[in-house]
Amino acid sequence: MSAVLIRIRGNDRVNRTIRVSPSRWMDVAFENVTRFFALLVFSLLAAILISLIYGSQLTLERWGIGFLWESDWDPVKEKFGALVPIYGTLMTSLIAMLIAVPVSFGIALFLTELSPAWLKRPLGTAVELLAAIPSIIYGMWGLFVFAPVFQSHLQPALIEAFGGLPGLGVLLTGPPLGIGMLTAGLILSIMVIPFIAAVMRDVFELVPPLLKESAYGLGATTWEVVWRVVLPYTKVGVVGGIMLGLGRALGETMAVTFVIGNAHRLSASLMAPGNSIASALANEFTEAVGEVYFSSLIELGLILFLITSVVLALSKLLLMRLARQDGART
Repeated sequence: MSAVLIRIRGNDRVNRTIRVSPSRWMDVAFENVTRFFALLVFSLLAAILISLIYGSQLTLERWGIGFLWESDWDPVKEKFGALVPIYGTLMTSLIAMLIAVPVSFGIALFLTELSPAWLKRPLGTAVELLAAIPSIIYGMWGLFVFAPVFQSHLQPALIEAFGGLPGLGVLLTGPPLGIGMLTAGLILSIMVIPFIAAVMRDVFELVPPLLKESAYGLGATTWEVVWRVVLPYTKVGVVGGIMLGLGRALGETMAVTFVIGNAHRLSASLMAPGNSIASALANEFTEAVGEVYFSSLIELGLILFLITSVVLALSKLLLMRLARQDGART
């Protein structure tokens, strides 16, 4: 395959000759293949969304938007509502993130700023191994090991200490059963900590050492360096790691199914059994008899799809806003 010589005149004194291969078709093919892969992602998302809407068409026509705040779930009378699973999904994810975010931040901070060299690698490997454990193992451990200990020791102590407080006491009423939304949230927090901690650790390590050394040279403490140097430099990555953990918590199925109690009852108490969208689908999909029952479960899947999409969209908007603020400061 011969080459083509192209002479380029830059100015009166400089002339350059570039050797160009005539295989332009390879660039065109590469561009089209990558475009196909990019469009394939959008096509898959559109296909999933269309199939969910089509499958839930019966319940959409029967209940419409009212399906979201109906709490009844009676397959015999064919009365269905998504309020209990939605509440359980959001509440367990909120509990998980309230616990996982500060713990993950502490782990990442220790690994990058405070850990001795001999401990950094094994501790980081242990955190990554937690992320590799299958969710069903977390669920079995939560049901057979954590729930009995939680029922006999931790739940009675929480009820005794905080049950009488106004406002907070409502969340801790009822008998200690071991399973429930609080247990599910705790198990979820253990599951998402490795993901958030790993992302935070990686972005913290991207901070140029010169910035931190300069702050230390001016007399800053470790906390001041983290708060005023590391976090402002890596806040986009930190928010991305938190959103990654939140997405994992919203869609978790097997671990939550084991410990949430799987009860279609709306209760303000975190000690009471509840349900989530993912656990409801896992438990009842194979038992769905009738078109209305099946369509209701499909609509639960559609709601979970929309919730995760909204969360990701809001996180993207937050990241764009942070980027604009950084640009305005500079």
